Amino acid sequence: MSQVTEYSEKVMDHFSNPRNMGELENPSGVGTVGNAKCGDIMRMYLDIDDQQVVREAKFKTFGCGAAVATSSMATELVKGKSVNEALDVTNKAVMEALDGLPPVKVHCSLLAEQAIHAALWDYAEKNDLKIEGLKPPVNDIDETEEFYEMGGE
Repeated sequence: MSQVTEYSEKVMDHFSNPRNMGELENPSGVGTVGNAKCGDIMRMYLDIDDQQVVREAKFKTFGCGAAVATSSMATELVKGKSVNEALDVTNKAVMEALDGLPPVKVHCSLLAEQAIHAALWDYAEKNDLKIEGLKPPVNDIDETEEFYEMGGE
């Protein structure tokens, strides 16, 4: 018996009409993360100006509807923000902006958060910068303790 997953209108809208899909030419930073268990792969492209403000953000995602929706929302949340503000965009902020996600899809918001961090890490590495609080990216976002703490099953 399959489980029916209920999505908010915002999730459905961002899945059906994703914002900022595609890639940037000459991005300031690119981050790619994945989840081996579910097969989702998310790549985030950031264009960051001389004042360290995210001018543009794009994404390419291979995954379920929730992965596409969280990628889309994450790009919307980081545009116009400083590098430090973009670093503060958490999976919880992405979920709240989408009016929630079913527990079995919380990992998609973790992917979005980590894709932002991976792109910021790439930007920092290319520009020999240290961004306070930024940690090296992980290649595989597994169902972490954080996922369980947020109510995942």
